Amino acid sequence: MFGECHAHIIMDGKNYKAAVEQHRDGVKEEVIRAHFRMWREMGITFVRDGGDALGVSRRAKELAPEYGIDYRTPVFAIHKKGHYGGIVGHAFSGWKEYTALVKRAKREGADFIKIMISGIMSFDAFGILTEEGLSPDEIYRMISIAHEEGMRVMAHGNGDGPVRAALKAGLDTLEHGNYLEQETLDLLAESGTIWVPTLAPTGNLLGCGRFPDEQVERILKRQSDCICYAFWKGARIGLGSDSGAYLVPHGQGLLDEYAWMKKAVGGEHEEALTERLWEAEAWIRREMKGKKL
Repeated sequence: MFGECHAHIIMDGKNYKAAVEQHRDGVKEEVIRAHFRMWREMGITFVRDGGDALGVSRRAKELAPEYGIDYRTPVFAIHKKGHYGGIVGHAFSGWKEYTALVKRAKREGADFIKIMISGIMSFDAFGILTEEGLSPDEIYRMISIAHEEGMRVMAHGNGDGPVRAALKAGLDTLEHGNYLEQETLDLLAESGTIWVPTLAPTGNLLGCGRFPDEQVERILKRQSDCICYAFWKGARIGLGSDSGAYLVPHGQGLLDEYAWMKKAVGGEHEEALTERLWEAEAWIRREMKGKKL
C-alpha cells in the first residue's frame, strides 16, 4: 500500500473547527490513536503530516511506533503574519523571527520545514484564490534559510507566480499547486521538486451540495489536465490526499486520491503511474527525515 504523503492528523475530514477544538486545552491522544488505527487497518504504514499549532502532530510522532507507522512531521507550518496559514502553524513578521521558527521546529523534532506561500482555492468560482501569494524574494528567502539550516522544505502553494518562484528557489516538495501554467509545469518537470497535487479535496466535493458542482468540476479538470501534462513531461509526482480535509477521511482519502490520479493520467497507464508514485515516496521517505542536507 502506498504511503500517505500529505495528511493533517489534527483534522477529521468532517469539521475542521470542531476537530481542532478537541485539542484546545491539551492534546487528546485518543483522537490521534483513532486516526492511526484507521491508517493501520488500511495498510498505510507511512504518513507525512502538514503540522499544526497545538502540538498534535508532535505528539503523534511519539505515538506512531506503537502502530508500526513511519510518521513524519514539520511539527508546525510557518506563514507570514497576516497571510494564510494560521490553521496549521505559527507566523513570522521578519527574517530574524522566521529563522527562529525554523530553529524551533528543528529543536522540537521536525523532519522537514513546511512553509505557506499562498492562499487556498475558492470552490465557489474557478480560478480564484483566497489571497495572492508571497513575493518571489520572500519565497526565495524562506526556502534558502531552511536549507541553510540543513532542512528539506515542503511548501503549500497555489497559483502560478508563487509556485514558479518556489521552483526557482529549489523547493523540495510542492503541495497542491493549483492553476499552474504550461511554462511552470515545464519548469517543474525539469526541476527535482516533487509535486503532491492533492486531487481528493476537490474531487470529493462533487455532489455534496456545499459548492456549485460546475465550478468544482472545472477546478478538478484543470488540475487533472495539469497532472497529465506534467506526468508525460517526466515530473516527479507523489501521492498525498490532504487527508483530514473536508470529505477526505484518513485512510480512505488515500484510496480516493489514487483513483483521481489514475483518472487524470489514464487507467491504461496505471503501471507507469504506480512506478512514478513509488519513486517519489521513496525519495520523501529517505530525504525528509530531519537529517542534514
